[in-house]
Amino acid sequence: MADHYEALGVSRDATGDEIKKAYRKLARELHPDVNPDPAIQERFKEVTAAYDTLSDPQKRQQYDMGGSNMGGFGGFGGAGGFSDIMDAFFGGGTSNRGPRPRMRAGQDALIRIEVDLNEACFGTERSITLESAVVCPKCTGSGCADNSTPQTCPICKGRGETQQVTRSFIGQVMTSRPCNNCGGYGSTIPNPCRECSGDGRVRARQTIDIKVPAGVETGNRIQMSGRGEVGAGGGPAGDLYVEIVETPHETLMRDGDTLHLALSVSMVAATLGTKVQIETLDGPTEVEVKAGTQSGATITVKGKGMTHLRRGTRGDLIVHVEVKTPTKLNKAEEELMRKFAELRGEKAGEVEIKDHDQSFFHKLRDAFGR
Repeated sequence: MADHYEALGVSRDATGDEIKKAYRKLARELHPDVNPDPAIQERFKEVTAAYDTLSDPQKRQQYDMGGSNMGGFGGFGGAGGFSDIMDAFFGGGTSNRGPRPRMRAGQDALIRIEVDLNEACFGTERSITLESAVVCPKCTGSGCADNSTPQTCPICKGRGETQQVTRSFIGQVMTSRPCNNCGGYGSTIPNPCRECSGDGRVRARQTIDIKVPAGVETGNRIQMSGRGEVGAGGGPAGDLYVEIVETPHETLMRDGDTLHLALSVSMVAATLGTKVQIETLDGPTEVEVKAGTQSGATITVKGKGMTHLRRGTRGDLIVHVEVKTPTKLNKAEEELMRKFAELRGEKAGEVEIKDHDQSFFHKLRDAFGR
């Protein structure tokens, strides 16, 4: 077999860059896709084998000392390999070679907490306990026991990958895959930590204090940086997301920053007017039902609604009045109602049909913004 330096046309003291430059130039000229001549294909294999040896410092040293050329099978080289063939033809490479890092970033975590309407309006603080991955307290994330350290993998020599020669339409091709012995890390842990089995993290319960801001509602998420799962090898923790679930209130209904309350009053109270106490998030509040109030009328109580999450201002409380019509009247009550109708000049069976702009439908349309 020809001398590797002569095959590439470089001197014995050529630098790594000079060797790579010479190989790329020859690969462009000799590649089987460019020149299918069998003799040229043999020359291409010879050049590739030479580059495989001379581009690897250990193989080159052994070759210079008269040892095996380590590349006699004519495959694509370990240090340059297929990516350098691609470099030669397409002007660049995207090789991601190298061992995988043992320390990796952790994942984000998501939890849900329930808050009542009062807590959603004014904010609250919670302490929650959850289980997640934390740095192993025994080895502090190294994965090694007794202050030991990872050792270079004897199979892949720290590269994190092994190579295999296969045949293809362009000749012999060397493919790389993660090393089975070290899992692609380039190193092994001969003495793994007994607490975390070499992972650098363990599952543990921890208590986290959460500040829920005023104005939150169902679906809002609070991001807590670095409070998620710790990564393998003691890597940086991900984020913790706290999702809000608002529980229904017994009497109040929320619509954004506005609260709604249904108030039922008697026909007499609606007719003569009255003042009533209603329960709000701020405590008891007095509202006035004016004389002649009709069923379906609303009373707006300013500033008694929900807190706006960003502005910090309060919305309104809308009181929806329902006038209760009496049922099951006794004879005396019926007689009074007839006298009342007579005094007002009303007759049984008299009705008035209003157009849309004056009727219930107009109020309904306004309520829904249509």
